[in-house]
Amino acid sequence: MNQRREPSISAAGELEGGTAEVSLPHLVGKVYESAPATERRRLLEHLMRPLGVLSMAVVANGIFSKLRFLGGWPDLHVRPEDAEAIRAEDVVALVDYVQQASSDVMYGLVQVVSESPVLSATAGATLLIATLLKRSRTRPVDLDGSTL
Repeated sequence: MNQRREPSISAAGELEGGTAEVSLPHLVGKVYESAPATERRRLLEHLMRPLGVLSMAVVANGIFSKLRFLGGWPDLHVRPEDAEAIRAEDVVALVDYVQQASSDVMYGLVQVVSESPVLSATAGATLLIATLLKRSRTRPVDLDGSTL
């Protein structure tokens, strides 16, 4: 019998042996997967807010652009039943796209997650916050003092 062992992840966001850092999109996907519908809505609204409809159309087969139209315009309101229909894999794809488009949205996840007692109590959320805070300390700074 050959048993496969899953790699363990340290609180610093590194895999066993310190070989690689945890993927932020997958961390957010894990947090999303364990969240109740109301918190899923908040996460989706935060991640979708900076993106236009065309941007959302290319992510996860356009499921987020459909949500955008269902949720109203210009204010975005994701319905709980719509949030339940979104899979963690879709959120991973969304976060992967968003982190390339807006680092501020990614760092804003710290506030979104920490404001929720339900989300902040999970191990995945704790790891996500720690990873984002660690990365925020190493962000490059422009000459005028703003982060790039």
